[in-house]
Amino acid sequence: MIKQRLFIIALSLYAFSSKAQSYDKEKITGFFQNQQFEDAIDYLNPFYLIDSNNLQILNDLGYANYMDDNRQKAAVYFEKILRTDSNNIAANQYLANINISNNHLLAAGIFVRRLIRAAPRRASYYRILGSIYTKGLEKDSAVMYYQYAYQLTPNDSKNIMAYAESLINDSNYIRADSVLYAGLKTDSFNVSYLKLLIQSSYDSKNFQGIIAPGEKLIDLDELSIKILPKLAFAYFILNRFKECIRVCEIMDSNSLAGESTYYYEARSWSKLNKFSLSNELLEKCLGYSISKTSELYYFNLAENNESLGNYKMAISNYDTAYYLFKSPVMIYRCGRIYDEYLKNPARAKFYYSKYLRIAHPVNAGDRRLYDYIRSRCLELK
Repeated sequence: MIKQRLFIIALSLYAFSSKAQSYDKEKITGFFQNQQFEDAIDYLNPFYLIDSNNLQILNDLGYANYMDDNRQKAAVYFEKILRTDSNNIAANQYLANINISNNHLLAAGIFVRRLIRAAPRRASYYRILGSIYTKGLEKDSAVMYYQYAYQLTPNDSKNIMAYAESLINDSNYIRADSVLYAGLKTDSFNVSYLKLLIQSSYDSKNFQGIIAPGEKLIDLDELSIKILPKLAFAYFILNRFKECIRVCEIMDSNSLAGESTYYYEARSWSKLNKFSLSNELLEKCLGYSISKTSELYYFNLAENNESLGNYKMAISNYDTAYYLFKSPVMIYRCGRIYDEYLKNPARAKFYYSKYLRIAHPVNAGDRRLYDYIRSRCLELK
């Protein structure tokens, strides 16, 4: 009886083994397309137990575990593939990625070099090796491999960006600019190229070089907190104070202004002999680091001054509260004082219009106020 059972088990294993090389590939494809990686692993494991050296099974198990965020287990399958086929493209690619993510840069470099030997005209492999050297802070080697990638496919935006950025990091600003301007000839609206040009000019203190790409980004409505301060600073250094103020006001209107924004705007007004405007902005700079709870104090100060008839002081308090804490209601209150008490429709409309630009109503009360101010703006001359 026991011998009969053993014979049946052996026969079953033999039958299963004979099918191990021809498991349902369409089923695996379906698992992968539907992101069912755990199901794929469960399906493949019995086949792996029978035929653990099958390269297709190893590749599918490696991929399924990789996509299921079990990178350590995935590496086991891919390494087993390489023991049979050391030039296997997929296994080397995944092991390179796994080691890069684990910051095992030397090991990652080994796998990428294998890929380069297998496909010496594939630019992306040189770019990956360049990124490995960048992570390892080996700038010269990084530039060299990014250059190889760029020379192979100079119109690839990834190669242009990687090569130019490595040149900037290596203080080779002239070469970086030439690479970026070459890229702009075929893609004149590439925002990434324009931003890198600004970074290159800023780092090299070529402030005139910031102007054209900076204005192009404004035209494209690409308003960045990392870029506009550099443009404002460039205008200030070049003694183009009105343009500096314009950029600062763009930042303010788009909630991108910071302490340095108000500082250079204040300095610019001072250079134009508008000292009162400069002082108002400098006061905001002085209080820029005040805690959020101080907004309530400024608000109460403003209400008190409004009740006392100290309208200019009340406006200053509301205005300061806005510049520090960005509440659009403060701008509305400034406009309301000019409208109701000081009878200055031009200034009232200035503040009301600014409120309409920056306010984003989120409830019925906000919407009613927003609609009222919009209709009031139409009435003011």
